[in-house]
Amino acid sequence: MATVVGTPPSQSTREAPPVRRARRSRWQGLNWLGGSASWVWLLVVMVPIYWIVITSLKTQSNYYATNPMVPPPDPTLENYRLVVESGFLRYFANTVVVAVGTVVPAVLFSFMAAYAIIRARGRSRFLRWTNSLFLMGLAIPLQATIIPVYLIIIKMKMYDTLTAIIMPSVAFAIPLTVLILANFIRDVPNELFESMRLDGATEWGTLWHLAFPLTRPALTTVAIYNGLQVWNAFLLPLVLTQSPDQRTLPLALWTFQGLYGVNVPAVLASVVLTTLPILILYAVGRRQLLSGLTAGFSK
Repeated sequence: MATVVGTPPSQSTREAPPVRRARRSRWQGLNWLGGSASWVWLLVVMVPIYWIVITSLKTQSNYYATNPMVPPPDPTLENYRLVVESGFLRYFANTVVVAVGTVVPAVLFSFMAAYAIIRARGRSRFLRWTNSLFLMGLAIPLQATIIPVYLIIIKMKMYDTLTAIIMPSVAFAIPLTVLILANFIRDVPNELFESMRLDGATEWGTLWHLAFPLTRPALTTVAIYNGLQVWNAFLLPLVLTQSPDQRTLPLALWTFQGLYGVNVPAVLASVVLTTLPILILYAVGRRQLLSGLTAGFSK
């Protein structure tokens, strides 16, 4: 008697359940809450930026007569021309001088101090106390020392100069910079230092030919961080300078504040011009900054 053999299931029929399960697990694995929160945060960040940009393209009369969130019908660059003619380039140059004059000595001194602290590794009580002193500096806010700093600057006859801003900025940038760089240098294998010493290298040569290249991402990270802090600083320039020639960019916003009102479009145009160098700096050093931060958190 002939036996009827049933038709075997097709290949697509056998593979359908695993495919559906894979798709289901893939959709279930998505972080919907995190994704939704990210889009909400992006909206929160982008709306003020959008408002700043479109308002800077409005005239002062249109700003009060139109919807603040609607782009201007006739965009104008008059506010940017007013900002540039009001001494923006002078303020920009002052800010660059303060930023470079703060970042370069702060990073170099902190790098050498961090190297000395880590290389001592318990052999020097003085360096251990120095490290504790740097850590104590993290607990002292700038606002708590602004009056003593002001009196010291007056006694040193440096009031109303860019040096008066640079010196306290360097002092307040050193503690955190030393802490970050010390953590990076601590993770450098000790065998590398011993190999350099056996090859006849001095501590100074080891510092610049071994520690410096290996900690370059950390140096870039702290340089950008300190540069941003100095670039946006307001309290020290406000207290330690007086004349318009010594103003930095955050203080330059006062130029567009009158006795009975504020030229809001001009202020926002100044904000846009002030932010552009920061965006360019981030675009140039983004990879170094992210790699330094990632390495620091992984360590």
